[in-house]
Amino acid sequence: MQTLTKDLTPDATEMDVLPHESQTSSSNLYVHALMLLMIFLAATSFPVGKAITYGLPPDVMMMLRFFTAALLFAPYVFGKHGFKLPPMHSLLGYGLLSIPLVTCFWTMFEALRYTSAVNTGAIYTMVPAITAIFAFLINKEKASIRRSLGLMVGTIGALWIVFRGDVQAVIGLELNYGDVIFMFGVTCMSFYSSMIKRVYKGEPMVVMTFWVILTGGFWLLMLSLSSLPSIEWRQVELSVYGGVLYLAIFTTLATFFLIQYGTVKLGPTKVAAYGFLTPIFVLSMTMIIGMSKFEWSFVPGVVLVLLAMRLIQMDASVVR
Repeated sequence: MQTLTKDLTPDATEMDVLPHESQTSSSNLYVHALMLLMIFLAATSFPVGKAITYGLPPDVMMMLRFFTAALLFAPYVFGKHGFKLPPMHSLLGYGLLSIPLVTCFWTMFEALRYTSAVNTGAIYTMVPAITAIFAFLINKEKASIRRSLGLMVGTIGALWIVFRGDVQAVIGLELNYGDVIFMFGVTCMSFYSSMIKRVYKGEPMVVMTFWVILTGGFWLLMLSLSSLPSIEWRQVELSVYGGVLYLAIFTTLATFFLIQYGTVKLGPTKVAAYGFLTPIFVLSMTMIIGMSKFEWSFVPGVVLVLLAMRLIQMDASVVR
């Protein structure tokens, strides 16, 4: 897969000043910028999901989200790469890859019925630490001391935000039902992130993204078959459909492509480390729209996740 750097033809003087390493560094900066965009978009899914979660059953809502995303994506994919099925082994890989992804998003909508957008956003920051474990087991990606420290600090920061600095609550593991459900979901997301490089065989990333989304939609269709006959579609509020459309475009199409692109370029752990920024974005958005209030107890956790993010991104010993 080609990098996104411009095709430069510098003269001899420019080549002395701007070696290949600098061009690679610029390319990586571009990828990191895309990862910031990705995590911002992903963070918006928590308050949006919280606002519409009671409109439809979670499996049905996710089915609509995935099929809408696939429908919107299809003209671009088929127009650019032709209308053809991928090889059977690739299709099987996409189908298997979509299972943990579907599971994660289903648990998010189910969890938001019982917990807050801030809690789910904070729990999502545990993805990097769990991803590092899967990356080692699946991809043999080893963690340096610095990265291990970053993962530990980030996990502590995430727990701090979830429990609002209440040490007794941490010791007692006072997670609510929604928190527990989403903990399972982030484990599935971590497995998905680590499996991307195993499934990816050099095909255009948009093709892989499309088929993962489409096969995920079919899994959700089978899961929601028993719920569909009882739904009164005309009674569903327009804001729910609008929320599903937003999630399909911005937090499905855009983020799936960016996650897969970033994973191939940077490795699963560095990409997952951007998840540490999720609670900061979620806190900011929920406070702006009035879903939550600022609490000083959040601040130490936010500082810890920022420190963890910095430690992991500074780690130069990533094995891709």
